[in-house]
Amino acid sequence: MTENISSPWYRRMVIPFSIETGTVLLRIMLGAMMIMHGYGKVFGDNTKFIAGVGSMGFPAPEFFAWSAALSEFAGGIFLILGLFTRFWSVMAALTMAVAAFIRHADDPFKNKELALVYLVMSVALFLLGPGRASLDRLIFARRS
Repeated sequence: MTENISSPWYRRMVIPFSIETGTVLLRIMLGAMMIMHGYGKVFGDNTKFIAGVGSMGFPAPEFFAWSAALSEFAGGIFLILGLFTRFWSVMAALTMAVAAFIRHADDPFKNKELALVYLVMSVALFLLGPGRASLDRLIFARRS
């Protein structure tokens, strides 16, 4: 059975539900994966990571390494909650752009593929916003 996408019911009920559900799934998946990537950098021995950031030519490698680690771990938590979603999606996008285009610049595509997927997910989430099922909406919604 195919739906009549021009029907008022479909436009009023199905399309918004699909967009909202997709946004929540995107937020949760990106957030969870960012937490997994950042956990070891925040709670583990990150001396190799700091050295790697320094070898990429960043000044103050410890600062930039901690910035990346926190944008992954803390940012992932905030993304799942839907709190400050656009800010954290930009932080994730910047971190993944560095991973894809600087850290893995000379690597084959398969080594930068995951960073590119997270980069695109972050940009999509920035463009979509947090959605209705988010703390951003609950806390910062304009009251009429």
